[in-house]
Amino acid sequence: MNKTDLLARIIERLGVDLDVAQRAAQTAYEAATAEENIAENKYDTLGLEASYLATGQARRMEEIRQARLAYQQLTLRDYDPEAGVQLSNLVLLADEQDRQQRVFLGPEAAGLKIGEGQALITVITPRSPLGQSLMGKLEGDEVVLVLGNGRQVYELVEVL
Repeated sequence: MNKTDLLARIIERLGVDLDVAQRAAQTAYEAATAEENIAENKYDTLGLEASYLATGQARRMEEIRQARLAYQQLTLRDYDPEAGVQLSNLVLLADEQDRQQRVFLGPEAAGLKIGEGQALITVITPRSPLGQSLMGKLEGDEVVLVLGNGRQVYELVEVL
């Protein structure tokens, strides 16, 4: 999958996620404002809990909307060996057991997975430990991540 197709699929997926979040927020809002959920005493918290849920869903909806907008405005850049890995680069990594994984360095939506099997691509951001470690690296470089007591070493096999 090329980066243009990947970007289109990320935007499409965020659009679907936004629709789901909007429906969930509407359902939570309706539950929070339903007449049967009005508190009858101080221990009756169903309406209050529903309003907390509606607020959380509205926040999630806004996060997805902002992520989608960031991708709609993203300019895809080719890998520049002078600058190293930058935002919008697609990176093929191999660990010490030669297991490979593809990551796309995007502005938002960390953890989003596009594709499946060998074509699976995981979105990461420059704010993540791996994203921070990748910024500015060149093809063939090693990246060492120390997370807790664990240590992971990756080689940058290819950058697009």
